Amino acid sequence: MGHDTVTGRATRGHTLIELLLALFILALLAGLVAPIVTGGVHRAKESALKEDLYRMRKAIDDYYADTGAYPPELEELVRKRYLRSVPADPLTESRESWRLAWSEEADDAPRGIIDLHSGSDAVDGDGIAYAEW
Repeated sequence: MGHDTVTGRATRGHTLIELLLALFILALLAGLVAPIVTGGVHRAKESALKEDLYRMRKAIDDYYADTGAYPPELEELVRKRYLRSVPADPLTESRESWRLAWSEEADDAPRGIIDLHSGSDAVDGDGIAYAEW
């Protein structure tokens, strides 16, 4: 035990109830903050998905405008420098999970990628599947 320098009496440590109360308050605060933090992370992933879809769709459109055909694969956009790299789907965290929409093969144009969507099966806050964005 320590000594209180003002009164000269022995001081006691914290009681078990005081420690439990402090832990309860910390747990309560953590419970209030956690949804805010995880919601922010989810909103950031949605924002990144919107940006990636915009950039890749623009690259597909630019490729078509320049060549008259759609790209046969996403890596073609990188090779021709329409994109620096194929981004990973922010929701699945994989470059391989993009759901591709293909053009019909015609006599004068081979089959190519005309659109793409997220490979995630999740839905946004409005109930719309990310795969439909």
